[in-house]
Amino acid sequence: VQLVESGGGLVQPGGSLSLSCAASGFSVSNYLMSWYRQAPGKERELVASITSAGRSTEYADSVKGRFTISRNNAKNTVYLQMNSLKPEDTAVYYCRQGLGYWGQGTQVTVSS
Repeated sequence: VQLVESGGGLVQPGGSLSLSCAASGFSVSNYLMSWYRQAPGKERELVASITSAGRSTEYADSVKGRFTISRNNAKNTVYLQMNSLKPEDTAVYYCRQGLGYWGQGTQVTVSS
């Protein structure tokens, strides 16, 4: 099993980024897939998740209406579209398979 995140970077407040999580060794369509983030000095927190069946999604209150999680089963990839970014969104973002495997993370920095 491998999860590889990409798409992070530096963006100004109000800007957008799209993160990708490319999976191998399993099918993302068969698992709950989630994005977490960890800011310096803080605990890792759940940002968004998408179920394997029904495409139901959930979001942390802090990102509702700004972030969108999606999944492309053909590409075996999970995405996180982040709009209206704020400085407090600065963190390392991680992809997770179910309650198990983690990716290595991708840094998102929101700053002017």
